[in-house]
Amino acid sequence: MITASVLVLLGIGFTAAVILAVASKVLYVYEDPRIAQVESVLAGANCGGCGYPGCAGAAQGVVEGKAGATVCVIGGDQVATNVATIMGLEFSSMEKQIAFVDCTGGTRAEDVYIYEGAKDCRAQHLLYSGSKMCPEGCLGYGTCVTACQFGAIEMGPNGYPVVDPNLCTACGGCEQVCPRGVITIWGMTARIMHLNETTDCLAPCRQRCPGQINIPRYIEQVSRGDYAGALETIRERIPMPLSIGRVCPHPCEDVCRRGHVDEPVGINMIKRFAADWEMNSGQRLPISCAPDTGRKIAVVGGGPAGLSCAFSLRRLGHNPTIFESMPALGGQLRYGIPEYRLPKDILNWEIQGIIDLGIDVEYEKFFGTDFTLNSLKKDGYEAVFLGIGAWMNMTLRIENEEAKGVETGTEFLTKVGLGIETGINKKVVVIGGGNTAIDTARTGVRLGANVTLMYRRTRDEMPANIEEIIGAEEENVNYLFLAAPTRIVTDDSDHVTHVEYIEMELGEPDDSGRRRPIPIEGSETLIEADTVYTAIGQKPELSCLYENGTCDLEETRWRTLGADSDTLQTALPHVFTGGDMHTGPALVITALGEGRKAARSIHQYLNEDAPHISANTQREMIDYTMFTNVPDVGLRDRSKMPNLIECDERTCTFKEIEGAISEAEAKHETCRCLRCGLTCYNRDLVDGQECIVDECVKNP
Repeated sequence: MITASVLVLLGIGFTAAVILAVASKVLYVYEDPRIAQVESVLAGANCGGCGYPGCAGAAQGVVEGKAGATVCVIGGDQVATNVATIMGLEFSSMEKQIAFVDCTGGTRAEDVYIYEGAKDCRAQHLLYSGSKMCPEGCLGYGTCVTACQFGAIEMGPNGYPVVDPNLCTACGGCEQVCPRGVITIWGMTARIMHLNETTDCLAPCRQRCPGQINIPRYIEQVSRGDYAGALETIRERIPMPLSIGRVCPHPCEDVCRRGHVDEPVGINMIKRFAADWEMNSGQRLPISCAPDTGRKIAVVGGGPAGLSCAFSLRRLGHNPTIFESMPALGGQLRYGIPEYRLPKDILNWEIQGIIDLGIDVEYEKFFGTDFTLNSLKKDGYEAVFLGIGAWMNMTLRIENEEAKGVETGTEFLTKVGLGIETGINKKVVVIGGGNTAIDTARTGVRLGANVTLMYRRTRDEMPANIEEIIGAEEENVNYLFLAAPTRIVTDDSDHVTHVEYIEMELGEPDDSGRRRPIPIEGSETLIEADTVYTAIGQKPELSCLYENGTCDLEETRWRTLGADSDTLQTALPHVFTGGDMHTGPALVITALGEGRKAARSIHQYLNEDAPHISANTQREMIDYTMFTNVPDVGLRDRSKMPNLIECDERTCTFKEIEGAISEAEAKHETCRCLRCGLTCYNRDLVDGQECIVDECVKNP
């Protein structure tokens, strides 16, 4: 017989079972089986580099949507592919990211004070912003080295961290602990998108370069014989080192610290050397592009700004199409710069490399006639870049300016570029003092004319490149300074026979900083001429923007297209601009820089709805970096660009005049570079000693 105690025990057991059954339903905790699946394909290192407490935490983050398939910083593409498969996602190859050290100061940076008690960068930074005089550079205590869990960073012998790209996983630990922002996790997209910031290590040359090229870096790479790396550095900012190496007036050299010692470093000649090295090697270096996004962008104008914008957009993964009104790309590079400065076969080679990235081109398509902003939108273009240049010429506003034999310098140079008859005669007067005037004059000499260049100020005020002014003198162009045209004199057939001009004298400086020319009454004089070319300035032709008599875009008082100066976005959010259409006639390097800047904004517009910039964006030269006292530097002669053709032969040919410096000269010129940072530079106490080259930079 079952006793009472047994019945009680059975009752208790049954009650407990019921309670447990109910509790299992009420308190049941469901764990998504995908968490275990994701954890099983992760690297299993439990390193915490992803920011989660081990691989289990990372797996849970993926399933909860807080982390992506690329959560594992050491797993690579295969792990990300496996995670994406489990989660039912599509995965395309990850862009390579790596830690980048933006400081080369180290032990070169002067100390403000020495404090032995704080051996941590963060602690030092709290003490009056650290012991270094440079406010942005590396403090040198190696906090980043301690933070790196993969042994990818070490303090180099020069007192700043060096990254091993083979070990770096781009986990970001070093970036998080650096109080100065010296270390950044960068991939190709970030490098293309980056605008100079005041917290970057910006040598004066980098600050002044309109293209924002990392000049000290590519000079360092050339000094080590890494010409491919130097070109990769240059192409992160501009796509045309061959062309710009020939035509840039190198404003960067005007602020080179070496110029306070002897002569500026030949920055542009080093760039040209690297670019010519690639072309002469018989092969093209590969140019990487991000995975295709399928986003369509219209680039109107195939000059420097348009080519630069299309190049950067393609590298960011987008699909740009260039609409060009002329039969070939290049804009003023092709139709405004003569062959002897920029041979067209070299320009063609460079442009072909840009197009080969996968950029479509539609030739002889006129904006406002063959297509409009509305038609582009209907055709599926999500954004538009307007870069049609400044082709409309300013007029002299003098009597008989429309006479036969009178035309603009740009019209003349375009005819030469197209290979058609120019109608030039023997006695030519060119009016103007800029690069277009000089190019017109030197081209006229090569076509057999006796050329006089008339300019209303003196030689010192001419805005043309000094090298071009000297070149014109060497080719026997006659200069007529302090002379302003007042009337074109014609014969009975309305053809020019003379130019009447009035003599000038210089008064007080005007808005440009140059002394204002003042007419001398009663000094009118005639100069004989059967051809006159005017080159006194250009402006954009904006009538093409009007559709049905209206235009939604803004025109500035300088007759340029209005846009935000930081983002280059116009009054229409999907329309951006750059180059001469935005700035008015400016340098080629400026147009190339604005093209990339516009591509950056378009990328943000497509992916983030609106373009934006950092509050630290550098706009002006940084005052404390512009010191002129540069002691303890020995003298070294600057290299000279070689002439390919002697002076007495140049006027008979359009062959290129200047050649590239030799490899030995390039290495010598890189040794003249002081490897400047914000305040630091290389010092060498012995005159003429061997070049001091920093330890090879291991960063990408």
